[in-house]
Amino acid sequence: MIKIEDSGPIFFIQERVGYRGKLFRMIKFRTMVRDADKVGTAITIGNDPRITRIGRWLRRFKLDEFPQLFNVLKGEMSFVGPRPEVPRYVAAYNDREREVLKLTPGITDPASIIYRNESEILSKFEDPEKQYIEKIMPDKIRINLEYARRANIISDIFVILQTLGILFKKN
Repeated sequence: MIKIEDSGPIFFIQERVGYRGKLFRMIKFRTMVRDADKVGTAITIGNDPRITRIGRWLRRFKLDEFPQLFNVLKGEMSFVGPRPEVPRYVAAYNDREREVLKLTPGITDPASIIYRNESEILSKFEDPEKQYIEKIMPDKIRINLEYARRANIISDIFVILQTLGILFKKN
């Protein structure tokens, strides 16, 4: 469906910062027009015109994240852990925020559940990227560091179930 819509590549591969600051290539199904990362910001805001029709559907059900299972199999990610950021945003971390790099990044995390409507939240600001860097990103890091201090297999399963619950609620 991705290939049929605009004949571009099926996968979107982006450099992200992982465990201990090591760079890795995170894989997703492509949900935006070709070269969208060269045309706009690394964050998606509201009804971003770069998102394709198929991409909106994939994002709605988080199916674009499915290929990250390869990153999990390679040991670069886990199921639950802080979402990995692009190097440009990690460069803005202060010393306390850099603590999140001691955690293995994941496909889902508590901050992703809390900020599940992040794109819509950001669309309300004049400078969404500034809002993301100064307010949302630090709060997501705080949430994930707090979670990591008490995380266990049961709490991770609960985060996965919450994530799935959100996906099925959208129907």
